[in-house]
Amino acid sequence: MDAMNILSQSLSNADTYTLIILPILIFFARVIDVTLGTMRIIMVSRGRRKIAPILGFVEVFIWIVAIGQMMSHLEGINSFIGYAAGFAAGNYVGMIIEDKVALGTVMVRIFLSGGSKELIRDLTSAGFGVTSFEGHGSSGPVTEVFTTVRRKEIRHVFSIAHRVNPKAFITVEDTRTVEEGIFLPQSRPLSDTMPQRKSK
Repeated sequence: MDAMNILSQSLSNADTYTLIILPILIFFARVIDVTLGTMRIIMVSRGRRKIAPILGFVEVFIWIVAIGQMMSHLEGINSFIGYAAGFAAGNYVGMIIEDKVALGTVMVRIFLSGGSKELIRDLTSAGFGVTSFEGHGSSGPVTEVFTTVRRKEIRHVFSIAHRVNPKAFITVEDTRTVEEGIFLPQSRPLSDTMPQRKSK
């Protein structure tokens, strides 16, 4: 009986590992692996040549040491679901982290049919470099205002533009390389750059 109990317990432990523990391990290993892969691709697209190789090294190391060992014992629908779910979650987590870190710079284009002088004044007062052009749109004359900012400053630019003209048409484009130009000081709080309205 003792031998039967030991065998039954061993089979039960094996089932617990195969059905529960292994899929969970595969899920979290995949999340870490794919998150690093997503971050690496984003860093390459941003021109971050020093960070991308480091992320690539860690990503492959995790794959060889952790996931490679797990994949050799991959069996059952639970493990397959853990693998697929980890891949999907890793992509999502990678994008969330990149969005929070907000590395790189972007070019913000703001198209206005009115209020361009006020917008240029407010952006300049806030410390942003601004270039403007006069143009003609489908509904008449427009002013196109350019400013290149750090990604984490996009919302600040949007708030200024929407305060001047809530219906302003705005586009954002990634920039790989920026030289010179006017940027907000890194340590300067955004709240200190908000242009103050004079009371009437």
